[in-house]
Amino acid sequence: MKRSTFKVLFYLKRRSEKNGKAPIMGRITVNGTVSQFSCKLFVSPKLWDTGGNRAAGKSVEARRINEKLENIKTNIGKQYQRISDRDSYVTAEKVKNAWLGFGDEHRLLLQTFDEYLQEFAGKRVGKDRSAGTLREYRTRRDRLASFLQYEYGLSDIPFRELKREFAEKFIVYLSTVRGLRSNTIFQTLKKVHAMVYMALDKGWIAVHPFPDVWVVPQSRERRFLNEDEIRKIMEVHLPNYKTAVVRDVFVFCCFTGLAYADVRKLTYDDIHTDGNGDMWIIDGRQKTGTQFRVQLLPVARELVERYRRFSQPGGTVFPVKSCSSTIRSLRAIARRAGIATDLTTHVARHSFATSVCLSQGVPIETVSKMLGHKHITTTQIYAKITNDKIKRDMDDLRARIGDKFRLAQ
Repeated sequence: MKRSTFKVLFYLKRRSEKNGKAPIMGRITVNGTVSQFSCKLFVSPKLWDTGGNRAAGKSVEARRINEKLENIKTNIGKQYQRISDRDSYVTAEKVKNAWLGFGDEHRLLLQTFDEYLQEFAGKRVGKDRSAGTLREYRTRRDRLASFLQYEYGLSDIPFRELKREFAEKFIVYLSTVRGLRSNTIFQTLKKVHAMVYMALDKGWIAVHPFPDVWVVPQSRERRFLNEDEIRKIMEVHLPNYKTAVVRDVFVFCCFTGLAYADVRKLTYDDIHTDGNGDMWIIDGRQKTGTQFRVQLLPVARELVERYRRFSQPGGTVFPVKSCSSTIRSLRAIARRAGIATDLTTHVARHSFATSVCLSQGVPIETVSKMLGHKHITTTQIYAKITNDKIKRDMDDLRARIGDKFRLAQ
């Protein structure tokens, strides 16, 4: 097999001359590929031998500079030799990274996380994942970066230096210093595990350093509104048009099960009328890309027709506000309606699954399809909630009835 060509030379970056000295730069050439780097050395242009790619003369400064340049060249050559013996494809960038300590065997955790996020943003967001998911992943990455600085004073760490103790300390940090709950810690640690498994698959490490270090997430009850609470939201008097729009969007989600990201991008092109005159939303979930279809119940249909006369940018159905603004308005609506539940758009989605569908006898398989769940196990959480609610209601009923009714002896 023909070996690639290899060359290292040094030159001055004369445009960056400062205080009479210019930085010495290096250039690696491998089989036509080029990569440049700073030697972290400075020399007067008068002392530089352009033809020899080195400091001229035999002064103390010249000998010092040339000795360091020779060491750089020798070490780069060693990395080139090592990579050439191992890989069939060698590039100047790969050699430079190996010399700098960023070769595959020195791959860094946060560097890999950042590369993953960049690829995720370019290939997944807007297709099968939402911008909100990307923001959450970046938040998890930032928690990891903060921990590295807090615990070790590092800006990054090689995969090969990860130990079981690293994950255990990370959990303690997230719990005590950041004050996060177990579910949030679980999701953050889950992404770190994903990066480690990526390193394992690519051969950067031989074994997973902490495969069994996890936090058990607590199962959280999905909040939803009962029929009476939904009616209160629909009937409450609101102070202005903007708040009324938020209420209408929330109610629409209560009767369609759409998530915030999906109702925000909903257009009239996503609403189809069948041969019987029934209207259907047929779309793909912003979060997962899973297709869903749900028929518009009378309340949802009336809202669609109400807003049809208003022209929205991009042909969207509703003028949906930002997520933070929507949540603030929903809290105000809940107070006015006398509802203790902390309203979010997901509460509306949960209310559709429980109060509007499951409690009315709609099969769980149908609800799963309408919600766009990939797995019915996700929908079964709502069924459990409904059953738990029934038990609590019956317990309350038994306490209220008490001894009011007795069989004749």
